[in-house]
Amino acid sequence: MHLTWLDGVLIAAYFVFSLGIALYYYRRAGKDTSEFFLSGRSMPWWLAGTSMVATTFAADTPLAVSELVAYNGIAGNWLWWNFALGGVLTVFFFARLWRRSGVLTDVEFVELRYSGPAAAWLRGIKAVYFGLLMNVIIIGWVSLAMETVIDVLFPGLTLFGRASFTLLGIEMSASLVLVGLLVLLVGVYSLISGLWGVAVTDLFQFVLAMVGTTLLAIFALDLPEVGGLAGLKARLPETTFRMLPTIGEAAQGAG
Repeated sequence: MHLTWLDGVLIAAYFVFSLGIALYYYRRAGKDTSEFFLSGRSMPWWLAGTSMVATTFAADTPLAVSELVAYNGIAGNWLWWNFALGGVLTVFFFARLWRRSGVLTDVEFVELRYSGPAAAWLRGIKAVYFGLLMNVIIIGWVSLAMETVIDVLFPGLTLFGRASFTLLGIEMSASLVLVGLLVLLVGVYSLISGLWGVAVTDLFQFVLAMVGTTLLAIFALDLPEVGGLAGLKARLPETTFRMLPTIGEAAQGAG
């Protein structure tokens, strides 16, 4: 697969628009730490909610959800649909209490909730565990997913005329190097724009992703090999379209 000039223009426009959002919120994010980390505690609920949802849509999400549906049907989505319950509890029961506490980060709440040196140690351990160890694992698997997507879409990709690079004795493919450059780019616009810039960029990416996936679904269903929604249903077992998961022997039989 080769990129056309139109593909290049669209990709360039995407990055220019994203960086434009970051630059727009640059001065606002630099006012103080509350503005940078908490958007001055003035972000509207719909933008914060959309940003939270968009954050879950990483490169691995389409691959993981496709696998869930392929093996378990639509009901397999309950593995992540159940998160909605926690979100509802957070919004209607905990959000006001969290706001009233006045904390800047979730680890700060630990030291507020408890007391003494033990609370400070717990805050530090929690910060290292979530901020360093867990984030490294998450970024690692998301980067691997993005590398896989790039390899499938652009087989034989070269970067700066090279198919692979060696760094500190480790050989890396051009697609992995490209992912690393993209991670650096995201880090830069996050650092200069603060939470406002990140949330607005999430909104832009969410709308783009929803429009793109909807159009892709329409085009895929129109393929002669699929034959529309009726053709898709005719080619798949009935269990694929069940909305509720089965339990016990029925579940094993469906699998």
